[in-house]
Amino acid sequence: MSPQNLHGKVALVTGGSRSIGAAIAKRLASDGAAVAITYHGSPEKAAAVVDAIKAEGGRAVAIRADAGDAAAVRAAVTETVRTFGGIDILVNNAGIALGGAIDEITEADYNRMIAVNVTGVFVATQEAVRNMKAGGRVIHIGSSMVRYAAFPTASLYTLTKGAVAGFNRSLVRDLGPRGITVNTVHPGPTDTDMNPDGGPVSKIVGPGLAIGRYGKPDEIASVVAYLASPEAGFVTGADIVADGGFTA
Repeated sequence: MSPQNLHGKVALVTGGSRSIGAAIAKRLASDGAAVAITYHGSPEKAAAVVDAIKAEGGRAVAIRADAGDAAAVRAAVTETVRTFGGIDILVNNAGIALGGAIDEITEADYNRMIAVNVTGVFVATQEAVRNMKAGGRVIHIGSSMVRYAAFPTASLYTLTKGAVAGFNRSLVRDLGPRGITVNTVHPGPTDTDMNPDGGPVSKIVGPGLAIGRYGKPDEIASVVAYLASPEAGFVTGADIVADGGFTA
């Protein structure tokens, strides 16, 4: 892909203050897009992402918005459009993982997971596409867990990511005629705050990684950057798994 192939584009990355979200925001900015990120509990990290983008000559803004609050999510899209004059790329990255055995999951945890991982994705997408023109991109961050659940206590998380995958497939019929593509990237075990390399989960899933290591956030960001680019204009409805061969 050519440098600055997103020049003139505007991107919103939800949950863009850390880990995969931060890597995506920085990569899209390096490709020329003006980038808005949302954050909830880590203002210092959000500010650091914005500062890093600006230090490289890019344009960026951080917007405080709880991904589980529908009104806040809608407001974040509105703020992105107001600040940068539109929106061309939405990356639904914000997500949480509250684990537990199926008979121990509380209703509060269930409601919170659905609010962030499902409703937040729906609302952000709905509001963004109201402002998108032909050539727009909607990119969801799913999980390779929808293909292979390698350990117990993740049923609720997998339920939410499975919902996103189904949403992705249906959206192509709504948005294809408008020239907007919709795709999902399913990361496998990746070194993040939520699932660090060397953490308890890595001891379980590590032996199943065909390339023998955890993924890096920048590697997931590269897949997202391709889907956001002009080169991916004929790719829509895809579930792209980036998991080091974990589910092969």
